[in-house]
Amino acid sequence: MSGHSKFANIKHKKEKNDAAKGKIFTIIGREIAVAVKEGGPDPSNNSRLRDVIAKAKANNMPNDTIDRGIKKAAGDANSVNYEYVSYEGYGPNGIAIIVDALTDNKNRTAANVRSAFTKGNGNVGTPGCVSFMFDKKGLIIVDKEECDMDPDELMMAALDAGAEDFSDEEDSYEIITDPDVFSDVRQALEDQGIPMASAEVTMIPQTWVTLTDENAVKSIQKTLDLLEDDDDVQAVYHNWDE
Repeated sequence: MSGHSKFANIKHKKEKNDAAKGKIFTIIGREIAVAVKEGGPDPSNNSRLRDVIAKAKANNMPNDTIDRGIKKAAGDANSVNYEYVSYEGYGPNGIAIIVDALTDNKNRTAANVRSAFTKGNGNVGTPGCVSFMFDKKGLIIVDKEECDMDPDELMMAALDAGAEDFSDEEDSYEIITDPDVFSDVRQALEDQGIPMASAEVTMIPQTWVTLTDENAVKSIQKTLDLLEDDDDVQAVYHNWDE
């Protein structure tokens, strides 16, 4: 993990989202709706909803907005049904890209994702074509500026809670978990008052690709920008070493 901290990218995205919070709130609102539908409106009995609420708070979503989303999802049996879809493909120079989406119209989403790849000189592949290059892990990021704990104490707290690995990066600490225990680890750290800049189950590349060609960099950036601007897209994972 060392040398490939996601924290700078997360900070950049948050700054971007401060000017356009509608996008991230739309993403989280859909996740709340799906979590409530699948496990009920009570976070104490719904670990997935607890995780989405934690994500919402990390993105500065107001508590009343979160509560409204939960109540709306719980009380509206005729609400829009979203389903998860995932796409895999290649950017320039064989950059591996995975796109997770939550949509009420798979045809629209597929067309938009395909267009984003094409405009960036890439192409959508078959399911499984690049996911084997990633490891699915829980990733908790702690901003050093927000956390007063001694690094060794934080590491022991994370490992005692069930984390697999702990990494001390330049501006942040990164805690890696098995996805099956991510919710438990996140809850244990939250109970200890440890602030989290981000907490999510993510896809971590096994290897990274560096681009030296300026046109290739512009192409991959175009694809990523188009995907991030799409309301259906929940997350984009890639192995470009930005």
